[in-house]
Amino acid sequence: MTKPWLHIIGIGEDGLSGLNAQCVALVKDAEIIFGGDRHHHLAADIKAERIAWPSPFDAMIDKILSYKGRKVVILVSGDPLWYSVGARIGRAIPPEEITYHPQVSAFQLAACRMGWSLPDVETVTIHGRPAEQIIPWFADKARLLILTKDGTSPQSVASLLCLHGYEHSRMSVLAAMGGEHEQRFDGIASEWVHDDTDRFPDLHTLAVELVAGLDTKNYPRTGLPDEAFHHDGNITKQAVRALTLAKLVPGRGELLWDVGIGCGSIAIEWMRAAFEARAIGIEPKDNRRAIAAQNALTLGTPALKLVEGKAPEALAGLARPDAVFVGGGVNRETVRICRDALKPGGRMVINAVTLESEAVLLRMFAEMGGDLQRIQIQTAGEMGAFHGWNSAKAVTQWTYVKPRNQVSENVAK
Repeated sequence: MTKPWLHIIGIGEDGLSGLNAQCVALVKDAEIIFGGDRHHHLAADIKAERIAWPSPFDAMIDKILSYKGRKVVILVSGDPLWYSVGARIGRAIPPEEITYHPQVSAFQLAACRMGWSLPDVETVTIHGRPAEQIIPWFADKARLLILTKDGTSPQSVASLLCLHGYEHSRMSVLAAMGGEHEQRFDGIASEWVHDDTDRFPDLHTLAVELVAGLDTKNYPRTGLPDEAFHHDGNITKQAVRALTLAKLVPGRGELLWDVGIGCGSIAIEWMRAAFEARAIGIEPKDNRRAIAAQNALTLGTPALKLVEGKAPEALAGLARPDAVFVGGGVNRETVRICRDALKPGGRMVINAVTLESEAVLLRMFAEMGGDLQRIQIQTAGEMGAFHGWNSAKAVTQWTYVKPRNQVSENVAK
């Protein structure tokens, strides 16, 4: 069994005094210590070679590996595996070669300062990520603990809250928790003001208790109403979208190809439905890509990737998907490429509204199996002085699940 040679140690604002005896001994005995400037400062007066984080971080993995066989310590903030570099290092270096030493995390400290039960709050981060990605968690009475980017983050979050109707939300900046310089600032989102000469400390965690206004649209994570999206008429409507997402089965960190993305409704709800779910939208029309990008920003999925082009040509070279949705025109070559690209266990859902596209689905169903269903939605509407049922266009939906023991050749990389 491989013996661990790399120690990743969480350290707090109280420095070495807050570490247990084992961690103190590891730091004092280290030959190499990696960390940010703050971490090195918290563990000063240690005789070891100091190495700072590079940018981009990927360059550090080879650097760390080059010291294998020596006494190596990496200092991080709090819990090394909770929104920290420990997880990234653990994906590159076998876990049996690493020992993690967690400290009390910023989320735990913040929950205690606020008197909140940690399982009852959402823990999110905007450190190195767009602030808009917290939008899917906006809901009346929700509580958020947010790892921030720097001193500008409170204003960024306050602006988003006001934009979405949560201007009465209560915000607390919790800075340098656990240290002798700990500070707290409280306020309401609509009254949150500061300028470049009055910045909050860069090192802080933000606690937000959301309060919806009287006219706030309290959107669910999925099942968004059609009016939540800007579109040019090219949209998978709410009821059909819900049935489609149920067949696509969004999963944590999984990747969706949305072929012919239109306004982005399927891809956006996919990303809102599962933690760190990803999506690539393929769309030849510039105006629709622009609409999808704006919807993604407004609805909290700024990481949506958009690719200019038309299937099947635009599919070449894309990362292999866990799921594929085709909502526009479809042809057999596109279906074949998508099927081959799917990972084992992957799901493909295709919706058709024209006779030509339906004919393709019928052939695919005959050749490949899967599930075929027709969706007909009727909505009550006025008929003169009375009311009656208005029928939307019927949608033929074909679902295919790739066998888990099937390995395809010539798949996308």
